[in-house]
Amino acid sequence: MKWFKHLTLFAVGLMAFQSLGAQDIHFSQFYMSPLNLNPAMTGVIGCEMRFSANYRNQWASVLKSNAFTTYNASFDTRINAGRYDFVGLGGTLWADKVGSAAFSTIQGFVSGSYIKRLGGMRSNESYLAVGAQLGITQRDINVAQLIYGDQWDGENGSVPFTAETPFDPNFIFADMGAGILYYTFLNRQKSSNFYAGLAFHHLNRANMSFTRRELESLYTKFTLHLGGEFMFKNERVGIVPALLFHKQGPSFQTNFGTAVKFRLSKDRQARQAFSVGGYMRISGKDPGTLHSDAAIFTGRFDFSDFSLGLSYDLNVSSATAATNGNGGFEVGLMYRLCKSRKRKMMCPDF
Repeated sequence: MKWFKHLTLFAVGLMAFQSLGAQDIHFSQFYMSPLNLNPAMTGVIGCEMRFSANYRNQWASVLKSNAFTTYNASFDTRINAGRYDFVGLGGTLWADKVGSAAFSTIQGFVSGSYIKRLGGMRSNESYLAVGAQLGITQRDINVAQLIYGDQWDGENGSVPFTAETPFDPNFIFADMGAGILYYTFLNRQKSSNFYAGLAFHHLNRANMSFTRRELESLYTKFTLHLGGEFMFKNERVGIVPALLFHKQGPSFQTNFGTAVKFRLSKDRQARQAFSVGGYMRISGKDPGTLHSDAAIFTGRFDFSDFSLGLSYDLNVSSATAATNGNGGFEVGLMYRLCKSRKRKMMCPDF
């Protein structure tokens, strides 16, 4: 069966890259934040417009009110380009904050893509998308909350003076990325599909040094993602496996696993379904270090034009003694604006 061939390819990719992570923000429900995942996913939607919002809170059991907190909001759309092709346009704004010194990162970027239909019959229609993004990033830290080693007198606590070199607590830099995405359908009903994408972020390798007198280039991040939706004969139940691999400088991370999807209606366009699944996140640092980071439990509800995703990361790393297993909670919300249009584009339900 065609879907079995692509599922086998997914499994091979999983085994090949299971030892592979990142230094950027990350979402456990990465397909609920498509423009952050890969610029080529801009405009790859079955409807005319897509709105996404994400919230993540991590390490609250250790850092309490100073835990990692990440927010994201994005919008994208597509327009006709030629007889069978499309152009995607979109934008994203996200913010991340952590620690008592409120170390924060805010980024806004615009992205565009060109989506080319490669042909194929009704049972195996396929597309190739290429995309790029350009953004501005701000990093900030509250210097007044920092305490250096030479401010500790060894007995009574901190002293107000430090010999540390002053630095700029706030700076802005440009950021660039690009990506490619391929997807194909495996049956006439368009209920089973397979997709694979590559993305490169931070291509311009901006200077990350707060002193601005030194050069600390931001590592370029490489992303590979594979997945699909493989429905069984009754078209009501299927599996939705996914693999995500990041490599950024010496650090790497892999998420892999699957969800089981239950459709409440055979009509794919009705989008009435729910999914439950489990994933594993493995991370490490060159050379040769590798450890299990978290077990991820997810649930997703699709109803008409809305999708709601919930997930929880159960920490299984060596930090368990401090975290008591508590990792991160995440929620994702997606809304699709679907109008009556003759020129429809088929794509997976990311």
